Amino acid sequence: MSVISPANSTLTAHSSQLVLKIGGNELDDPAFVAELARAVASLRPQPVLVHGGGKEIGQIQAALGGEPRFVAGLRYTDATALHAAEMVLCGLVSTRLVAALAAAGADALGLSGVDRGLIRVEKASHPAGDLGRVGRPVAVRAELLRDLLAQGVVPVIAPISLGPDGTYNVNADEAAGAIAAALADAEVVFVTNVPGVLVHDQLAPQLSAAAIEALIGDGTIYGGMIPKVRAALTALAAGVRAARITNLAGLAGGTGTLIVP
Repeated sequence: MSVISPANSTLTAHSSQLVLKIGGNELDDPAFVAELARAVASLRPQPVLVHGGGKEIGQIQAALGGEPRFVAGLRYTDATALHAAEMVLCGLVSTRLVAALAAAGADALGLSGVDRGLIRVEKASHPAGDLGRVGRPVAVRAELLRDLLAQGVVPVIAPISLGPDGTYNVNADEAAGAIAAALADAEVVFVTNVPGVLVHDQLAPQLSAAAIEALIGDGTIYGGMIPKVRAALTALAAGVRAARITNLAGLAGGTGTLIVP
């Protein structure tokens, strides 16, 4: 089975809407944030940004007297963890990104999934046990984002979202996938610190879901790349037209690994 497109195959820039998911672990690096802001400011049409919070959430949780707990490798969100996530995602990281985008010349607005009921969720379930205040997106008010984009505004979205009984934390990958699916004909781009998926030391320009499963199975895709491709597959399952894994250089150049159903 061939999993790599021909050597001369490349990703090209297109006019579809981009939803960028930015990992939290990169967002405490001022140089990365500045470079990201410059790349985003140059994109047309303006993208939607969805961001995580990384280790800063754990640091604030500890400062509030909480202790991180995990269920099958997933963070359990109790009241203290939720407060920490709200402070970091809706406060520290959102403000940091909006300020950097403004400095780069972009018109940006920080939002959470709670604002105007942008992202509605239900409590997430997991076979390994209760995850606490973790939500699963069930509805996105895409018209709110379309209105901002039509005005040339870059929405910067923290994935704290609105459930039937208050606020919930949402995995940023899932939030980005749900937003891209709601916008229709959108592509979700997972911006990481690697240029894409490497197969036999070569960047794979395009992979199918079936090829990814095979590459995970034979060990070609391993370690930290597994959750990245899993997130891309989750986005495809949510109805996204395509998902891409790339780094900042690839974001600007339209390269990386395009993942298709």
